[in-house]
Amino acid sequence: MSSTRRRALEAAVNLIGTEGIRALTHGRVDAAASLPPGSTSNHFRTRAALLAGVIDWIAESERTEGGFPASVDSEQALTEMLVRVAEIESGPRAARTRARYALFLEAVDDEAVLPLRRQRRIFEEWTRSLLDDIGGPEAAARAPMLMAACDGLLLHRITVDPEAPIAASVALAVAAAVHGPAA
Repeated sequence: MSSTRRRALEAAVNLIGTEGIRALTHGRVDAAASLPPGSTSNHFRTRAALLAGVIDWIAESERTEGGFPASVDSEQALTEMLVRVAEIESGPRAARTRARYALFLEAVDDEAVLPLRRQRRIFEEWTRSLLDDIGGPEAAARAPMLMAACDGLLLHRITVDPEAPIAASVALAVAAAVHGPAA
């Protein structure tokens, strides 16, 4: 990937994460990335193409930076990994997380961001496979619940309390996913 394209995508994610989806224009991305006017539109001819590029960039960045293992062999290892991911995504990568949520909200009405749902399904299948390895098919079926719990924690940290403790909540959500709800 060219450095111009990378700079444009990083700037676009930061714009969305700090100023909202409406801030995303080719000109604003060029300015934020300190690129000559027209640079972003050379790579992304339309706003829809720019949105699709941002979605792919966010997903790829999260996969490569998250260090997600192909498998996790225990409930504790899954808990530790999810806590680490939540700390990164609500700390140093909070703008990217806010951008992802802003794009999800936009996905309700704008077909240009529907690929975000495809990326979400990929992550859900990965989570399902981890839970299946640890707790079997019943645990795998609870992947959406675990993901919703983690999303709630992330949303809380990026909007209400950036320092909110998360380890105990993640451990509780993982235990419920692996073993089922407490009787």
